[in-house]
Amino acid sequence: MKNVFAITGLSLALLTGCGQHFVAQQSTVEEGTVKKNTDSSKISPGKIWLDDNGEVINAHGGGVIFQQGKYYWFGEKRGRFASEGVNVYSSSDLYNWKLEAMALSQDKNDTLSDIARGCVMERPKVLYNEKTKKFVLWFHLELRGKGYSAARAAVAVSDNVTGPYKYISSFRPNGNMSRDMTLYKDDNGDAYIIYSSRENYDLRIAKLTDDFLSVTTADTMLFSNHREAPAIFKYNNIYHLITSGCTGWKSNKATLHTATNLFGPWTESKINPMSGPQADITFDGQSTFVLPVAGKKDQFIFLADKWNPGNLKDSRYLWLPIQFKNETPVVEWMDEWRLGWFENNLKKGNNN
Repeated sequence: MKNVFAITGLSLALLTGCGQHFVAQQSTVEEGTVKKNTDSSKISPGKIWLDDNGEVINAHGGGVIFQQGKYYWFGEKRGRFASEGVNVYSSSDLYNWKLEAMALSQDKNDTLSDIARGCVMERPKVLYNEKTKKFVLWFHLELRGKGYSAARAAVAVSDNVTGPYKYISSFRPNGNMSRDMTLYKDDNGDAYIIYSSRENYDLRIAKLTDDFLSVTTADTMLFSNHREAPAIFKYNNIYHLITSGCTGWKSNKATLHTATNLFGPWTESKINPMSGPQADITFDGQSTFVLPVAGKKDQFIFLADKWNPGNLKDSRYLWLPIQFKNETPVVEWMDEWRLGWFENNLKKGNNN
């Protein structure tokens, strides 16, 4: 959710730029002001979320994977304006989070490095590769001092889920610009990157190589209507893709596309996938990921960011359950909710 056509001075600083479950009383985040450490067993979208050490969770534009009984949340570490690297948090219950590490840091010593201090690292996503036994991190990279002209995908790898991750390379997938992106691993283990291209006017998909470190030539445009912030999941053998319009930092209406094949054709739904107050502006947020609840069939959580361009660290997290009405996914606003909502919703017969 950025204006990539007017990047100078302060606006560039803004572009170089929360989790849950310990909720602070303050309405804004300033360094050193939030130190409340109270356990929580609910998800409160849009509130300040603190980790188990009482610090504000700093993991924006992120994604979550489940590994050996724990969830691992990767996201952008942000200063007030600057991009500072990729953080990783862990949780066994999706309520209480522990800061594990800086999964990938910017290079503070080599000014010629792709990830030199001052670069922009956005929308990190991680997959585990069963063949290589490696964790592979992808993110959108803009080079230091280049504004948003680089438009590259970047890759790093680690033996451990929490890192540290070793930077490998950055590139334009098959020569295409690459900005907002997400990763998706299908049921057969094949993996894909879905990314905004051609100044965000095209949304593309490319199959990853077997080691997940690059892309194959299986690369196609899904549709062309100025979309970004892709978040994908599969339900009843149908792929569902939620995206955002391109309106800078201003929130807009999400759209839903569906397909039976990842390479299309994709059909745009006439139904707004969001429901409730501010549904037409995605609850003042922007999609980033859809998380399948581990071990639970057809339970998905919609993850979005409520961006604060005046203080990116204070951007908030909007996590909401996905329900299905006539086979169509709907994200309904809730001030707070618990994971038991899924079972209760099914008992009431609200899904379909």
